[in-house]
Amino acid sequence: MLRFAPSPTGDMHIGNLRVAIFNYIVAKQRGERFVVRIEDTDKERNIEGKDREILEILQLFGLAYDDLYYQSRNLTIHQHMAIKLLEERKAFACFCSEEELEAEREAAKTQKRAYRYSGRCERLSDAEVLANEKPFTIRIKKPEERIAFCDLIKGELRFEPDDIDSFVILRADKSPTYNFACALDDMIHDISLVIRGEDHVSNTPKQIHIRNLLGYDKTIEYAHLPIILNEAGKKMSKRDAASSVRWLFEEGFLPEAIANYLILLGNKTPTEIFTLEEAIGWFDLQKVSRAAAKFDLDKLRFLNREHMKRMDPKELSRAFGFADAAIGELAKRYLEEGSTIREIKPKIEAIFAAKPYDGEWGDAMRQLRDVVKEAPHFEDFDAFKSYLMKRSGLKGKHFFKPLRLLLTGAEHGPDLSELYPYLKSYLMEIVK
Repeated sequence: MLRFAPSPTGDMHIGNLRVAIFNYIVAKQRGERFVVRIEDTDKERNIEGKDREILEILQLFGLAYDDLYYQSRNLTIHQHMAIKLLEERKAFACFCSEEELEAEREAAKTQKRAYRYSGRCERLSDAEVLANEKPFTIRIKKPEERIAFCDLIKGELRFEPDDIDSFVILRADKSPTYNFACALDDMIHDISLVIRGEDHVSNTPKQIHIRNLLGYDKTIEYAHLPIILNEAGKKMSKRDAASSVRWLFEEGFLPEAIANYLILLGNKTPTEIFTLEEAIGWFDLQKVSRAAAKFDLDKLRFLNREHMKRMDPKELSRAFGFADAAIGELAKRYLEEGSTIREIKPKIEAIFAAKPYDGEWGDAMRQLRDVVKEAPHFEDFDAFKSYLMKRSGLKGKHFFKPLRLLLTGAEHGPDLSELYPYLKSYLMEIVK
């Protein structure tokens, strides 16, 4: 079983979306279940409605999940397992205050060494623990031996006991920390492979250590995806607008194009333009580059244009608020001038908007408008053009300029002969 485990603490990042896509693809390839686990145990950071937004985004991308879990519903299990480790002396109560711990961190910083917990509470006797009435956290004892695992992308990774340290598994308010809840839930849900971002590499040995102490002997595979860099070559953060999936939607990028780009990013693929379903047939997780990949918005624009070309005209038409396939075909005629829904939509809207009959071409536009209203239906643009010229007496730029303004609301654009097959059924509405 594979899982996508987002936290409802903000807009979905494209890095998280890439994780979801890769988990979905590999689950399909392996014939395993794909589950979504909403990691909502950090109550202070959770934002109301973000869980629903995450699920809606998954639906838009066609990432159908087999089960949905909320991590908070396993709280009792998390607490019981922490107590079990405490009773088995594999964990210990820590009474250190936040001020004491901060002083330790500052001392380590001054001495220019990595901070590690001092271990002072691990040395307390049972009597000292029982006599202490201060609030306490539960810390797991650090491993006695090196922990190693083979990452499907990064290869063999090794961590010494001091790299893992004695970390907190249960907070003073008796809520589980991220690593403890995550390790337990992967056990509970029988996860076979964890695909996630490389910012979680340091968490993996901690989670393996937790499961080892609990006697869980099933091997869970790991694959840590390299980070996505912004156009300046730095780690993409929430400050980068393009990092937000919501922003990409607002800019008019299609889910199909975004998925195509995220699969293509830092990967060797047999073709450049493809669908999610096509990728399932050839995707190889182990061929994903170990190096960070730079996000290229221009490349995404190119892919979006290509997917709009491929898109069913009726489906594309709905993106512009119409139901007729002709509008979808009309939009495709503007793909040389724009690459997203947002860029092309104003051009479609201008065609159906009320036209200003003032300025240099106002009189000619009114004249052509009246002729169009009385004209019979013409299938062919040349016949339509000849009729208008004959009835209006206009020629050259004094004919074509006002006609373009009348029919499209713009001075420049695709040839009218290319647009006419998709405009002819709407002429009365266009020249109203």
